[in-house]
Amino acid sequence: MKIYIAGKITGDPNYKSKFNAAHLSIVYQYDVPINPALLPAGLSKADYARICFAMIDTADKVMFLPDWQESPGARLEMEYCLYTGKDIEILPVIPEV
Repeated sequence: MKIYIAGKITGDPNYKSKFNAAHLSIVYQYDVPINPALLPAGLSKADYARICFAMIDTADKVMFLPDWQESPGARLEMEYCLYTGKDIEILPVIPEV
């Protein structure tokens, strides 16, 4: 199962550790994590959105980290998931590995 990780990246200095914890949790519990925190720096917001929507389309499920509502990008991803009927899960806490 392919799981896309959604959550706050911009403005969160600890986003890499948070996304890495979710990434490892998916490896242990499911199969394939799709992690937008691994994308290169320096792209425009529109570029990231296009890439992330394609990643979401590829995923079987989207896992939203607890802080997703603090991120305009993650809120947009939620709307996209709801619009397209993508299976979603909202985590109450960051996974511990």
